[in-house]
Amino acid sequence: MALMRKLLSLTTLLITSFGILSGETDDSLYFKNSVFSDNIKTVQLYKEGWNLSYPVIKLKSEDKLVLNFDLLGDQIENYYYTFIHCTKDWKRSDIFTGSYLEGFPENQIEDYRSSFNTTVNYIHYRLIFPNDRISLNLSGNYILFVYPADEPDKAVITQRFVVSEDAVSITTGVRRPMMANANNTSQQIDFTVNYSGLNLNDPYMNIYSFILQNGRWDNAKRNLKPDFQGNNELRYSTLSDKNIFTGGNEFRWFDIKSIRYLSQYVKSIDFLISNYNVFLQPSENREFKPYFYWQDFNGKYYIAYQEGQNPDTDADYVYVWFTLPSGYPVTGGKIYVSGAFNQWRLGKNNMMIYNTEKEAYECSILLKQGWYNFEYVFVEEGKSGGTASKFEGDHYETENDYSVVVYYRNPRERYDRVIGTSTVNTLNRITD
Repeated sequence: MALMRKLLSLTTLLITSFGILSGETDDSLYFKNSVFSDNIKTVQLYKEGWNLSYPVIKLKSEDKLVLNFDLLGDQIENYYYTFIHCTKDWKRSDIFTGSYLEGFPENQIEDYRSSFNTTVNYIHYRLIFPNDRISLNLSGNYILFVYPADEPDKAVITQRFVVSEDAVSITTGVRRPMMANANNTSQQIDFTVNYSGLNLNDPYMNIYSFILQNGRWDNAKRNLKPDFQGNNELRYSTLSDKNIFTGGNEFRWFDIKSIRYLSQYVKSIDFLISNYNVFLQPSENREFKPYFYWQDFNGKYYIAYQEGQNPDTDADYVYVWFTLPSGYPVTGGKIYVSGAFNQWRLGKNNMMIYNTEKEAYECSILLKQGWYNFEYVFVEEGKSGGTASKFEGDHYETENDYSVVVYYRNPRERYDRVIGTSTVNTLNRITD
Protein backbone atom coordinates (compact mmCIF):
# COMPACT_ATOMS: atom_id res chain seq x y z
CA MET A 1 0.00 0.00 0.00
CA ALA A 2 2.85 2.40 0.84
CA LEU A 3 4.48 1.63 -2.50
CA MET A 4 1.17 2.26 -4.30
CA ARG A 5 0.78 5.65 -2.60
CA LYS A 6 4.34 6.48 -3.59
CA LEU A 7 3.69 5.60 -7.24
CA LEU A 8 0.43 7.55 -7.29
CA SER A 9 2.20 10.56 -5.78
CA LEU A 10 4.94 10.32 -8.43
CA THR A 11 2.36 10.07 -11.22
CA THR A 12 0.54 13.12 -9.86
CA LEU A 13 3.83 15.01 -9.67
CA LEU A 14 4.75 14.30 -13.27
CA ILE A 15 1.29 15.16 -14.59
CA THR A 16 0.82 18.35 -12.59
CA SER A 17 4.40 19.50 -13.13
CA PHE A 18 4.04 19.08 -16.89
CA GLY A 19 0.70 20.91 -16.91
CA ILE A 20 1.40 23.76 -14.51
CA LEU A 21 5.05 24.32 -15.27
CA SER A 22 4.91 23.98 -19.05
CA GLY A 23 2.99 27.21 -19.41
CA GLU A 24 -0.62 26.01 -19.33
CA THR A 25 -1.09 28.46 -16.46
CA ASP A 26 0.23 31.98 -16.22
CA ASP A 27 2.13 31.37 -12.99
CA SER A 28 5.59 32.43 -14.13
CA LEU A 29 6.66 32.78 -10.49
CA TYR A 30 7.38 29.04 -10.50
CA PHE A 31 10.37 29.82 -12.75
CA LYS A 32 11.84 32.52 -10.50
CA ASN A 33 13.37 32.63 -7.04
CA SER A 34 10.10 32.65 -5.13
CA VAL A 35 8.68 31.82 -1.71
CA PHE A 36 4.94 31.05 -1.62
CA SER A 37 4.35 30.89 2.14
CA ASP A 38 4.61 33.74 4.66
CA ASN A 39 5.73 31.19 7.25
CA ILE A 40 8.85 30.22 5.30
CA LYS A 41 11.81 32.53 5.90
CA THR A 42 15.53 32.84 5.22
CA VAL A 43 15.73 30.83 2.00
CA GLN A 44 19.33 30.47 0.84
CA LEU A 45 20.79 28.42 -2.02
CA TYR A 46 24.55 28.41 -2.48
CA LYS A 47 27.51 26.27 -3.44
CA GLU A 48 28.68 24.04 -0.61
CA GLY A 49 31.63 25.54 1.25
CA TRP A 50 30.72 29.23 1.17
CA ASN A 51 27.21 30.52 1.84
CA LEU A 52 27.83 33.80 -0.01
CA SER A 53 28.59 31.99 -3.27
CA TYR A 54 26.35 31.86 -6.32
CA PRO A 55 24.36 28.67 -7.10
CA VAL A 56 26.47 27.43 -10.01
CA ILE A 57 28.05 23.95 -10.15
CA LYS A 58 30.00 21.93 -12.68
CA LEU A 59 28.31 18.97 -14.35
CA LYS A 60 29.47 15.49 -13.24
CA SER A 61 31.77 16.90 -10.57
CA GLU A 62 32.00 16.82 -6.78
CA ASP A 63 30.28 20.23 -6.58
CA LYS A 64 27.14 20.40 -4.47
CA LEU A 65 24.52 23.00 -3.67
CA VAL A 66 23.02 23.67 -0.24
CA LEU A 67 19.45 24.82 0.44
CA ASN A 68 18.56 26.26 3.84
CA PHE A 69 15.20 27.61 5.00
CA ASP A 70 13.09 28.01 8.14
CA LEU A 71 9.44 27.22 8.79
CA LEU A 72 8.05 29.46 11.54
CA GLY A 73 6.25 27.70 14.37
CA ASP A 74 6.88 24.40 16.15
CA GLN A 75 4.90 22.11 13.84
CA ILE A 76 7.09 19.97 11.58
CA GLU A 77 5.93 19.77 7.97
CA ASN A 78 7.13 17.20 5.45
CA TYR A 79 8.58 18.74 2.29
CA TYR A 80 9.63 17.06 -0.94
CA TYR A 81 11.73 18.35 -3.81
CA THR A 82 12.32 17.80 -7.50
CA PHE A 83 14.08 19.61 -10.36
CA ILE A 84 12.78 21.25 -13.53
CA HIS A 85 15.16 21.69 -16.47
CA CYS A 86 14.72 25.07 -18.17
CA THR A 87 15.69 26.90 -21.34
CA LYS A 88 18.10 29.81 -21.27
CA ASP A 89 15.07 32.10 -20.87
CA TRP A 90 13.73 30.16 -17.88
CA LYS A 91 10.91 28.27 -19.49
CA ARG A 92 10.42 24.53 -19.19
CA SER A 93 12.72 22.58 -21.51
CA ASP A 94 11.20 20.29 -24.12
CA ILE A 95 12.88 17.18 -22.73
CA PHE A 96 11.70 14.30 -20.56
CA THR A 97 12.48 14.20 -16.85
CA GLY A 98 14.41 10.96 -17.24
CA SER A 99 16.78 12.66 -19.67
CA TYR A 100 18.14 15.13 -17.13
CA LEU A 101 17.52 13.37 -13.79
CA GLU A 102 19.08 10.12 -12.61
CA GLY A 103 17.44 8.49 -9.61
CA PHE A 104 13.99 8.85 -8.13
CA PRO A 105 12.59 12.26 -9.21
CA GLU A 106 10.79 13.04 -5.91
CA ASN A 107 12.60 12.92 -2.58
CA GLN A 108 11.89 14.09 0.93
CA ILE A 109 13.94 16.71 2.77
CA GLU A 110 14.91 14.69 5.82
CA ASP A 111 17.38 17.04 7.52
CA TYR A 112 15.38 19.32 9.83
CA ARG A 113 15.81 20.53 13.40
CA SER A 114 13.86 22.69 15.83
CA SER A 115 15.16 26.06 16.99
CA PHE A 116 16.68 26.24 20.46
CA ASN A 117 15.91 28.87 23.13
CA THR A 118 14.49 31.46 20.72
CA THR A 119 11.57 33.87 21.16
CA VAL A 120 10.30 32.85 17.72
CA ASN A 121 10.04 29.11 17.27
CA TYR A 122 10.93 27.60 13.90
CA ILE A 123 12.00 24.41 12.16
CA HIS A 124 15.24 24.65 10.18
CA TYR A 125 15.46 22.58 6.97
CA ARG A 126 18.60 21.73 5.03
CA LEU A 127 19.14 19.93 1.72
CA ILE A 128 22.40 19.11 -0.08
CA PHE A 129 22.35 17.97 -3.71
CA PRO A 130 23.24 16.21 -5.96
CA ASN A 131 23.16 13.29 -3.53
CA ASP A 132 23.00 9.51 -3.53
CA ARG A 133 19.27 9.62 -4.36
CA ILE A 134 19.29 12.01 -7.29
CA SER A 135 21.82 13.49 -9.73
CA LEU A 136 21.75 15.73 -12.79
CA ASN A 137 22.66 14.40 -16.24
CA LEU A 138 22.62 17.57 -18.36
CA SER A 139 23.97 21.08 -18.12
CA GLY A 140 21.61 24.05 -18.24
CA ASN A 141 19.26 26.15 -16.14
CA TYR A 142 17.37 24.37 -13.36
CA ILE A 143 14.55 25.11 -10.93
CA LEU A 144 14.67 23.50 -7.50
CA PHE A 145 10.98 22.87 -6.76
CA VAL A 146 10.04 22.32 -3.08
CA TYR A 147 6.49 21.30 -2.21
CA PRO A 148 4.46 19.89 0.72
CA ALA A 149 3.89 16.16 0.99
CA ASP A 150 0.88 15.03 -1.08
CA GLU A 151 0.66 18.44 -2.81
CA PRO A 152 3.15 18.17 -5.70
CA ASP A 153 1.43 20.92 -7.68
CA LYS A 154 1.77 23.49 -4.87
CA ALA A 155 5.28 24.89 -4.62
CA VAL A 156 6.37 26.54 -1.37
CA ILE A 157 9.87 27.39 -2.68
CA THR A 158 11.35 27.67 -6.17
CA GLN A 159 15.02 28.51 -6.66
CA ARG A 160 17.13 28.95 -9.79
CA PHE A 161 20.55 27.37 -10.24
CA VAL A 162 22.93 26.64 -13.11
CA VAL A 163 24.85 23.50 -14.06
CA SER A 164 27.80 24.17 -16.37
CA GLU A 165 29.97 21.95 -18.54
CA ASP A 166 32.92 24.37 -18.23
CA ALA A 167 33.83 23.48 -21.81
CA VAL A 168 34.89 27.00 -22.89
CA SER A 169 37.24 29.57 -21.42
CA ILE A 170 35.92 33.08 -20.70
CA THR A 171 38.13 36.14 -20.29
CA THR A 172 36.33 39.11 -18.73
CA GLY A 173 37.17 42.75 -18.08
CA VAL A 174 35.19 45.68 -16.65
CA ARG A 175 35.68 49.29 -17.78
CA ARG A 176 34.09 52.71 -17.72
CA PRO A 177 31.78 53.12 -20.71
CA MET A 178 32.93 55.38 -23.53
CA MET A 179 29.52 57.10 -23.83
CA ALA A 180 29.49 60.46 -22.05
CA ASN A 181 26.06 59.93 -20.49
CA ALA A 182 27.22 56.73 -18.75
CA ASN A 183 30.89 57.40 -18.11
CA ASN A 184 30.53 58.38 -14.44
CA THR A 185 27.62 56.17 -13.44
CA SER A 186 27.99 52.83 -15.21
CA GLN A 187 30.23 49.82 -15.84
CA GLN A 188 30.78 47.99 -19.12
CA ILE A 189 31.62 44.30 -19.26
CA ASP A 190 33.83 43.12 -22.13
CA PHE A 191 34.49 39.40 -22.50
CA THR A 192 35.84 36.80 -24.90
CA VAL A 193 34.61 33.23 -25.24
CA ASN A 194 37.20 30.76 -26.53
CA TYR A 195 35.54 27.56 -27.79
CA SER A 196 38.58 25.84 -29.29
CA GLY A 197 38.36 22.07 -28.92
CA LEU A 198 34.58 22.04 -29.31
CA ASN A 199 32.83 21.03 -32.49
CA LEU A 200 30.02 23.58 -32.55
CA ASN A 201 27.50 24.18 -35.32
CA ASP A 202 27.52 27.90 -36.30
CA PRO A 203 28.72 29.36 -32.97
CA TYR A 204 27.74 32.92 -33.89
CA MET A 205 24.09 31.97 -34.36
CA ASN A 206 23.79 29.22 -31.75
CA ILE A 207 25.74 30.66 -28.80
CA TYR A 208 23.93 33.05 -26.46
CA SER A 209 25.60 34.92 -23.61
CA PHE A 210 24.08 36.40 -20.46
CA ILE A 211 25.62 38.80 -17.92
CA LEU A 212 24.47 38.95 -14.29
CA GLN A 213 25.30 41.71 -11.83
CA ASN A 214 25.80 40.34 -8.30
CA GLY A 215 24.06 37.09 -9.25
CA ARG A 216 20.73 38.74 -10.09
CA TRP A 217 18.53 37.50 -12.93
CA ASP A 218 15.97 40.31 -12.75
CA ASN A 219 18.26 42.86 -14.44
CA ALA A 220 20.48 40.47 -16.44
CA LYS A 221 21.68 41.31 -19.95
CA ARG A 222 20.23 38.51 -22.06
CA ASN A 223 20.91 36.72 -25.34
CA LEU A 224 23.94 38.84 -26.25
CA LYS A 225 25.59 38.36 -29.63
CA PRO A 226 29.31 38.96 -30.22
CA ASP A 227 30.84 41.93 -32.05
CA PHE A 228 33.61 39.79 -33.56
CA GLN A 229 34.16 36.13 -34.41
CA GLY A 230 37.41 34.48 -35.41
CA ASN A 231 40.13 32.04 -34.36
CA ASN A 232 37.63 30.01 -32.33
CA GLU A 233 36.72 33.10 -30.32
CA LEU A 234 33.64 35.25 -29.82
CA ARG A 235 34.38 38.78 -28.63
CA TYR A 236 31.88 41.01 -26.85
CA SER A 237 33.49 44.45 -26.71
CA THR A 238 33.09 48.20 -26.34
CA LEU A 239 31.32 48.48 -29.69
CA SER A 240 28.09 47.41 -28.00
CA ASP A 241 26.02 49.30 -25.44
CA LYS A 242 24.06 46.17 -24.50
CA ASN A 243 26.63 45.04 -21.94
CA ILE A 244 26.44 48.16 -19.73
CA PHE A 245 25.08 48.19 -16.16
CA THR A 246 24.49 51.14 -13.87
CA GLY A 247 27.15 50.85 -11.18
CA GLY A 248 24.89 51.45 -8.22
CA ASN A 249 26.47 52.08 -4.83
CA GLU A 250 27.95 49.99 -2.06
CA PHE A 251 25.06 48.39 -0.20
CA ARG A 252 23.84 49.69 3.12
CA TRP A 253 24.31 47.22 5.94
CA PHE A 254 23.53 46.38 9.54
CA ASP A 255 24.73 43.79 12.04
CA ILE A 256 22.25 41.98 14.30
CA LYS A 257 24.39 38.99 15.27
CA SER A 258 23.82 40.00 18.88
CA ILE A 259 20.94 41.75 20.63
CA ARG A 260 23.06 42.50 23.70
CA TYR A 261 24.76 45.58 22.26
CA LEU A 262 24.19 48.28 19.67
CA SER A 263 26.31 47.72 16.59
CA GLN A 264 26.95 50.34 13.93
CA TYR A 265 23.75 51.68 12.32
CA VAL A 266 21.60 50.20 15.13
CA LYS A 267 19.84 52.93 17.15
CA SER A 268 18.07 50.83 19.80
CA ILE A 269 16.91 47.31 20.65
CA ASP A 270 13.66 46.86 22.54
CA PHE A 271 11.68 43.82 23.65
CA LEU A 272 8.03 44.58 22.92
CA ILE A 273 5.25 42.13 23.85
CA SER A 274 6.96 38.89 22.73
CA ASN A 275 9.57 39.92 20.14
CA TYR A 276 12.84 41.80 19.93
CA ASN A 277 12.64 44.95 17.82
CA VAL A 278 15.80 46.41 16.29
CA PHE A 279 15.51 50.07 15.27
CA LEU A 280 18.12 51.12 12.70
CA GLN A 281 19.57 54.60 12.49
CA PRO A 282 17.62 56.80 10.03
CA SER A 283 19.07 56.41 6.52
CA GLU A 284 20.26 59.29 4.37
CA ASN A 285 19.50 59.82 0.71
CA ARG A 286 22.75 59.08 -1.15
CA GLU A 287 21.66 60.02 -4.67
CA PHE A 288 23.98 63.03 -4.90
CA LYS A 289 26.57 61.98 -2.32
CA PRO A 290 30.16 61.34 -3.46
CA TYR A 291 31.26 57.73 -3.79
CA PHE A 292 32.81 56.07 -0.74
CA TYR A 293 34.02 52.47 -0.71
CA TRP A 294 33.35 49.98 2.06
CA GLN A 295 33.35 46.21 1.93
CA ASP A 296 29.91 44.69 1.48
CA PHE A 297 28.29 41.38 0.46
CA ASN A 298 26.91 42.77 -2.83
CA GLY A 299 23.35 42.60 -1.53
CA LYS A 300 23.59 39.20 0.17
CA TYR A 301 23.26 38.31 3.85
CA TYR A 302 25.04 36.02 6.28
CA ILE A 303 23.25 34.23 9.13
CA ALA A 304 25.22 34.42 12.38
CA TYR A 305 24.58 34.33 16.14
CA GLN A 306 27.30 35.65 18.38
CA GLU A 307 26.20 33.97 21.61
CA GLY A 308 25.44 30.50 20.21
CA GLN A 309 27.16 27.52 18.64
CA ASN A 310 24.83 26.81 15.73
CA PRO A 311 23.31 29.85 13.98
CA ASP A 312 21.00 27.61 11.92
CA THR A 313 18.93 26.82 15.04
CA ASP A 314 20.22 29.20 17.75
CA ALA A 315 19.76 32.51 15.93
CA ASP A 316 16.50 34.29 16.78
CA TYR A 317 14.07 36.20 14.59
CA VAL A 318 13.70 39.93 15.30
CA TYR A 319 11.72 42.76 13.77
CA VAL A 320 14.07 45.19 12.02
CA TRP A 321 12.75 48.75 11.60
CA PHE A 322 13.97 50.80 8.61
CA THR A 323 13.56 54.60 8.49
CA LEU A 324 14.11 56.83 5.46
CA PRO A 325 13.52 60.53 6.32
CA SER A 326 11.58 62.61 3.80
CA GLY A 327 10.05 66.03 4.36
CA TYR A 328 7.08 65.07 2.22
CA PRO A 329 5.63 61.92 0.63
CA VAL A 330 7.32 60.95 -2.63
CA THR A 331 4.80 61.09 -5.46
CA GLY A 332 4.55 58.89 -8.52
CA GLY A 333 5.50 55.56 -7.00
CA LYS A 334 6.35 53.40 -3.99
CA ILE A 335 9.51 52.76 -1.97
CA TYR A 336 10.77 49.32 -0.92
CA VAL A 337 13.56 47.84 1.18
CA SER A 338 15.28 45.28 -1.03
CA GLY A 339 18.09 42.74 -1.01
CA ALA A 340 18.84 39.06 -1.30
CA PHE A 341 17.05 38.52 2.02
CA ASN A 342 13.71 38.89 0.17
CA GLN A 343 14.84 37.40 -3.17
CA TRP A 344 15.05 40.98 -4.58
CA ARG A 345 11.24 40.92 -4.73
CA LEU A 346 9.13 44.05 -4.18
CA GLY A 347 5.89 43.36 -2.30
CA LYS A 348 3.72 44.27 0.64
CA ASN A 349 6.12 42.78 3.19
CA ASN A 350 8.96 45.15 2.31
CA MET A 351 7.05 48.25 1.15
CA MET A 352 7.66 51.44 3.14
CA ILE A 353 4.80 53.54 4.56
CA TYR A 354 5.02 57.29 5.05
CA ASN A 355 4.69 58.51 8.66
CA THR A 356 3.43 62.10 8.57
CA GLU A 357 4.32 62.87 12.21
CA LYS A 358 7.91 61.66 11.85
CA GLU A 359 8.26 62.92 8.26
CA ALA A 360 9.82 59.63 7.26
CA TYR A 361 9.13 56.39 5.45
CA GLU A 362 9.08 53.33 7.69
CA CYS A 363 9.06 49.56 7.29
CA SER A 364 9.51 46.61 9.66
CA ILE A 365 10.67 43.20 8.46
CA LEU A 366 11.06 39.97 10.44
CA LEU A 367 14.64 38.78 9.91
CA LYS A 368 16.91 36.11 11.35
CA GLN A 369 19.99 37.28 13.22
CA GLY A 370 23.03 37.91 11.07
CA TRP A 371 24.77 40.45 8.86
CA TYR A 372 22.63 42.06 6.14
CA ASN A 373 22.99 44.18 3.01
CA PHE A 374 20.06 46.21 1.66
CA GLU A 375 19.10 49.16 -0.52
CA TYR A 376 16.08 51.38 -1.11
CA VAL A 377 14.25 50.86 -4.40
CA PHE A 378 11.74 53.20 -6.04
CA VAL A 379 9.05 51.77 -8.32
CA GLU A 380 7.19 54.22 -10.53
CA GLU A 381 3.44 53.83 -10.86
CA GLY A 382 2.54 51.56 -13.74
CA LYS A 383 5.96 49.88 -13.88
CA SER A 384 6.89 46.43 -12.62
CA GLY A 385 10.61 47.03 -12.13
CA GLY A 386 12.30 49.48 -9.80
CA THR A 387 15.50 51.47 -9.54
CA ALA A 388 17.77 52.13 -6.57
CA SER A 389 19.35 55.19 -8.19
CA LYS A 390 16.83 57.61 -6.67
CA PHE A 391 18.11 56.97 -3.14
CA GLU A 392 21.46 55.23 -3.62
CA GLY A 393 23.09 56.97 -6.59
CA ASP A 394 25.22 55.39 -9.33
CA HIS A 395 29.03 55.33 -9.56
CA TYR A 396 31.42 53.70 -12.00
CA GLU A 397 33.79 52.92 -9.09
CA THR A 398 31.30 50.72 -7.20
CA GLU A 399 32.51 47.22 -6.36
CA ASN A 400 30.32 44.59 -8.06
CA ASP A 401 30.44 40.98 -9.17
CA TYR A 402 29.71 40.17 -12.81
CA SER A 403 28.93 36.64 -13.97
CA VAL A 404 28.94 35.55 -17.61
CA VAL A 405 26.84 32.50 -18.53
CA VAL A 406 27.30 31.06 -22.04
CA TYR A 407 24.62 28.84 -23.62
CA TYR A 408 24.80 26.72 -26.77
CA ARG A 409 21.74 25.40 -28.60
CA ASN A 410 22.50 22.60 -31.03
CA PRO A 411 19.74 22.65 -33.67
CA ARG A 412 19.56 18.85 -33.41
CA GLU A 413 18.99 18.92 -29.64
CA ARG A 414 15.98 20.05 -27.61
CA TYR A 415 17.65 21.95 -24.79
CA ASP A 416 20.10 24.78 -24.08
CA ARG A 417 23.50 23.63 -22.83
CA VAL A 418 25.53 25.80 -20.47
CA ILE A 419 29.03 25.44 -21.89
CA GLY A 420 30.75 27.91 -19.57
CA THR A 421 30.46 30.39 -16.70
CA SER A 422 32.81 32.96 -15.22
CA THR A 423 32.56 35.48 -12.37
CA VAL A 424 34.85 38.47 -11.85
CA ASN A 425 34.94 41.33 -9.36
CA THR A 426 35.43 44.95 -10.41
CA LEU A 427 38.11 45.55 -7.77
CA ASN A 428 40.44 43.38 -9.82
CA ARG A 429 39.18 44.02 -13.37
CA ILE A 430 38.02 47.62 -13.77
CA THR A 431 39.92 49.94 -16.11
CA ASP A 432 39.39 53.47 -17.36
